[in-house]
Amino acid sequence: MKKLLISFALGLGLLVGGTAAIAQTAAAPAASEAAAATPAAAASDAKAAAPAAAPAAGASAAAAPAPVPNKGDVSWMIVATLLVIMMAVPGLALFYGGLVRSKNMLSVLMQVFVTFSMVVVLWCLYGYSLAFTEGNQFIGGLDRLFMKGLFDPIKGEFAMGATFSKGVVIPELLFMAFQATFAAITCCLIVGAFAERIKFSAMLLFMALWFTFSYAPIAHMVWFWMGPDAYATKEVVDGLNAKAGLIWQWGALDFAGGTVVHINAAVAGLVGAYVIGKRTGYGKEAMAPHSLTLTMVGASLLWVGWFGFNAGSALEASNSAVLAFVNTFSATAAAVLAWCLGEALMKGKASMLGAASGAVAGLVAITPACGNVGLMGAIVIGFVAGFACLWGVNGLKRMLGADDSLDVFGVHGVGGIVGALLTGVFNNQALGGPGLVGDWVTASVTSVGIVDQVWTQFKAVLLTIVWSGVVSLIAYKVVDRVIGLRVSEEDEREGLDITSHGETAYNR
Repeated sequence: MKKLLISFALGLGLLVGGTAAIAQTAAAPAASEAAAATPAAAASDAKAAAPAAAPAAGASAAAAPAPVPNKGDVSWMIVATLLVIMMAVPGLALFYGGLVRSKNMLSVLMQVFVTFSMVVVLWCLYGYSLAFTEGNQFIGGLDRLFMKGLFDPIKGEFAMGATFSKGVVIPELLFMAFQATFAAITCCLIVGAFAERIKFSAMLLFMALWFTFSYAPIAHMVWFWMGPDAYATKEVVDGLNAKAGLIWQWGALDFAGGTVVHINAAVAGLVGAYVIGKRTGYGKEAMAPHSLTLTMVGASLLWVGWFGFNAGSALEASNSAVLAFVNTFSATAAAVLAWCLGEALMKGKASMLGAASGAVAGLVAITPACGNVGLMGAIVIGFVAGFACLWGVNGLKRMLGADDSLDVFGVHGVGGIVGALLTGVFNNQALGGPGLVGDWVTASVTSVGIVDQVWTQFKAVLLTIVWSGVVSLIAYKVVDRVIGLRVSEEDEREGLDITSHGETAYNR
């Protein structure tokens, strides 16, 4: 415990220094939850000329009443936030826990539970500010450090943040909380790649470093812009676009986190699998999941919770939320069928593990596309992802030669890439997609050529892979030098439940 506290204190020290190094103070903070040319949320400072509070073109600022949040939108976003929390704890924790050996069940539950908790705190302290305030095209500033400006206790007033529609707002504090769940579950996803062999303290320090230098910058690059209300006249468009995140400026579409969440985490997990090394006895000893029942329960909770993840990213109780909801529903079902069909063709039998994995594959792939593609496009994406991720956890895994314990890259990496690229295909209105906003001043919708949009999507995927890969490698090396990444062979054979936490999941 003493070592853990020392390690955590050192990690926070590194984070404070790192935060100061990579962030710069911005003059007009804002935040967004949308990809390029899709509706987005812009977090606003109450004392600034915020996008959410910007008056309509031609109206007097003094005469324009402050926007009031709709109770239906606020209620939906509270529910969506709760659903995402359920995805991680208990959903992801049980999904992962059932897949490991019984002697490591509690260690995986602890890693997910504590990682989620730690990242929520770091998000409130500085992560939200780095991701969703104005800084430069790579990282935000410090205007929301320690949640400054989100609530005025003297006046009893909340700062407002914009949604997908001009003049429609929700409390920025609620947007901050919703985004905290995204950051936290992203870090939790990485746990599956090095399960059953990492030190608990090393895992926490790595997560803190990776969250700071990979998650926050990628979230800023993909989702940060100045918000729809800031686009009042054509004269301000170029200046506002220049203040957005780099990938947003490119025009990449990522409705709920294909790049930010899934590819980002998958690459970090794969790098960890290489750096930490294979489990003792890997390839020689049986390492079958100890409880597919718990895995199925976890997968089911993930599916239900994912509606908050995807439909909640609309930030309103709107048509966009309905589209994201139905696309998430249908694409996931299609991926389950595709995975089961693929297993039946390959092995002669479809498995429960395969069905659960197929569901997650579909959920991952539809994440960037859910509000950006049409109904039939979503089903196609689900089918393709089911087959692609089945290959990812079999053929690709053998090619890579890494012990990615719970197939984080095979499912989240492959599924995220498939979903991101196919978003560029099925967004097109000629294929039933909703298109994208081509002019934010008038909010007019158009379509970009499929080849051009897929190329933009590919650039976003490639940058995410490179950024996360480099940051992850450096972070693992730092942690290995400071603490040491891996438990001893003796501790690994006995199981991390006893050796790391002094308890067991099952009393016999």
